[in-house]
Amino acid sequence: VSGRPGGGFAVQVFGVRIKEPPMTVQFHPYDAGVVAAIRAGGPDAYGNPAEPAQSDGDGAPCRSCLHDVPAGQTDLTLAARPFGSLQPFAETGPIFLCAGACTPWSGDGVPPILVTSPEYLLNGYSADERLIYGTGRVVAADQIGTYAEWLFLSPQLAYVDVRSVRNACFQARITRGA
Repeated sequence: VSGRPGGGFAVQVFGVRIKEPPMTVQFHPYDAGVVAAIRAGGPDAYGNPAEPAQSDGDGAPCRSCLHDVPAGQTDLTLAARPFGSLQPFAETGPIFLCAGACTPWSGDGVPPILVTSPEYLLNGYSADERLIYGTGRVVAADQIGTYAEWLFLSPQLAYVDVRSVRNACFQARITRGA
């Protein structure tokens, strides 16, 4: 995979240059079981309770519904580690959640929280949750899906995590689409 002038991506497979992404991708929110446990008062990735605050409607993107927490509603700030095991590549960072129940993202296309910044960091991981070197790239918001599609040409890639460029916070997970 290589960058093209104008912000796109190009790839060669078996010597043939592919101009269009070969598949679709699906965006996923933070693990629903962890979200439910946190809302019930359970500990975050560091063993602490989530910190409640009143949202101003901007800058508190919920990692469950993948929308900003509406102004005037309570958001929860917590340490999150979207990995099943403790190992060197299991990054931990702050995230926000709607304090009350919200409908977890299940839509098509790019979630609303991934169009609020000009660019995001994408990293590819194997099924055993190991970072695949060479996949990490800062990508323009309108190129997230396209870059992820190129990454999925690699059979060793299991998923892609989207993180904030400014704060390195986990935003969403991307898998191969149906």
